[in-house]
Amino acid sequence: MANAPGMRKAPLTVVGRPTFAIVGAGQAGAQAAFTLRERGFRGRIVLLGAEPHAPYMRPPLSKKLLAGALAPERVYLRPPAFYESHDIELKLGVSVQGIDAAASHLFLSNGLRLGYDRLLLATGMRPRRLEVPGSTGPGVHYLRTLQDSLELRAAAASGKRVAIVGGGYVGLEVAATLATAGARVRVLEIEERVLARVTTSGISGFFAEAHRKRGVDIRCATRVLAFEGTDRLEAIVTDTGRFEADLAVVGIGATPNVELALAAGIECDDGIVVDARCRTSVANIHAAGDNTSHPSALVGHRVRLESVQNACDQAEVAARDMLGEDVAYTQVPWFWSEQYEYKLQAAGLSEGHDEVVERGDREQGSFALLYRKAGRLVAVDAVNMPREYLAGRRDIATLAAPAANENAPGHVRTA
Repeated sequence: MANAPGMRKAPLTVVGRPTFAIVGAGQAGAQAAFTLRERGFRGRIVLLGAEPHAPYMRPPLSKKLLAGALAPERVYLRPPAFYESHDIELKLGVSVQGIDAAASHLFLSNGLRLGYDRLLLATGMRPRRLEVPGSTGPGVHYLRTLQDSLELRAAAASGKRVAIVGGGYVGLEVAATLATAGARVRVLEIEERVLARVTTSGISGFFAEAHRKRGVDIRCATRVLAFEGTDRLEAIVTDTGRFEADLAVVGIGATPNVELALAAGIECDDGIVVDARCRTSVANIHAAGDNTSHPSALVGHRVRLESVQNACDQAEVAARDMLGEDVAYTQVPWFWSEQYEYKLQAAGLSEGHDEVVERGDREQGSFALLYRKAGRLVAVDAVNMPREYLAGRRDIATLAAPAANENAPGHVRTA
């Protein structure tokens, strides 16, 4: 796929000042614009964002911003004035309605047409909707944008009965934030355990117990059938019972925004298909971030990663390739989650591991799981153990294996 003709970039032969257009003003889009200027690009940069806000960080939306410990302007990646001072045309509240790849034009929601010489699609994701009766009624929230976080914060007063539908990272982070603020929280998860899609049972069990110790009611193997209530949410009906609730937060995953790419004839398969240089199947069009499917040397097949690290690192690679630099995306993926006093730091991809080495003391809330495949370290999950995380991330990058001394203190082998 990486050598497909459509992924070969056409030479940039432009008379006058070239225009690089970036669709999506999230972390990937903003990082690409920053990188272009940092690498000396003097052409026109147009950064298009459908939201009314300047590019901002998403991780605080389920944590400090939701808790009220961070003002909205503190989540901005750069002050709004930064874009003007660096000659980046930031167009907010403007979405792209279509792409004419043959003519190199974008059709904008304001009725204008924008020509480009290079195009980056950083369109991100949108929350997956729960299609059951009452799911569009009052009191049912999703969390993806800054405005979503502010609205949820206003609705989730202390003492409210909150149901979190979905026990992934975002769902559990919201549960921790609201429980700490005094809400009565219940988590409803369709899988047999929380975090089933994103990590192993060793991490799932630890965080489930951490929530239960703080009064969060976690119900796994539970499917939501309907939301009840007329003027307000009153209850949630599931296949295991009916639970009263004042508000609900649905976090059941996300869908990559690929509609623009598909309509333009760009290859998509669980995301926009890109090569290691973030080139799509159409010349002069790149893509980066949560919306892309890219080759991974760690697992030997394509992956789509939903993380800040992937968004920023891919965006940098895309921007540099747009400038003609010889660069490829080879970074080890890493993630993090904060729930109560616990910080989980993860690196690599544990898919297909055949051995787990545990270090530290989970009873003390400080431990790490190192995942190996055929003797090689492929991933690490570290809870309040930053040194183990950093060492594991380094070893994964160099394809090294950890020293697994079963007789050493703090080392436990598990199947």
